[in-house]
Amino acid sequence: MSSFVNKAKVVFVLGGPGAGKGTQCAKIADRFRFTHLSAGELLRAERSRGPYSQYGTMIEQHMREGKIVPVEVTCSLLERAMKSSSGQRLFLIDGFPRNQDNLDGWNRRMSAKVDMQFVLFFDCHEDVCVHRCLKRGHNGGSGGGGGCIGSGRSDDNLATLRKRIQTYNENSMPIIKYFEGAGQVKKIDAAPNVEQVFTQVERTFLASGF
Repeated sequence: MSSFVNKAKVVFVLGGPGAGKGTQCAKIADRFRFTHLSAGELLRAERSRGPYSQYGTMIEQHMREGKIVPVEVTCSLLERAMKSSSGQRLFLIDGFPRNQDNLDGWNRRMSAKVDMQFVLFFDCHEDVCVHRCLKRGHNGGSGGGGGCIGSGRSDDNLATLRKRIQTYNENSMPIIKYFEGAGQVKKIDAAPNVEQVFTQVERTFLASGF
């Protein structure tokens, strides 16, 4: 991938459903000139292409069941999005890697092409996350607190949320612990309101040289 001769810098953004990742990524992108790539949004966009997408039906099935989409698909969409962001060298990758398979797939395909800076981890109690997402699903507006601003999503219902949270706890938390052990996690308390959370985030990025 010749466009990455000068390696892009990547920050992984992780946290449970409703932890406020998307809301905070939008603010980081504005403040620090990162390009925000949401793995979930890329997958939903690909799914919405319907018959024009070779992955659409499979993505729909995995999302409905609260399962993680195969890493080859997600990495392909992320790499395509990075290539299309001409000249950009700072990327927030939101909601990825979500399990060990994601991490292994990323390392095979992308680790030599980019410089991973750190993992921004939005730590938020499960009950708060559920409340935010259900509110988002019901009114399509602000979920309050750290995030869930935007249109309602078809997977913001209690049954699917419980599956997503179980998947997160079983698969994503071990990845966060792995990066924590490597000293690569910047932990953010995502329980307060949006501006209070962003104060922590801003301090973290400034301290990291951005």
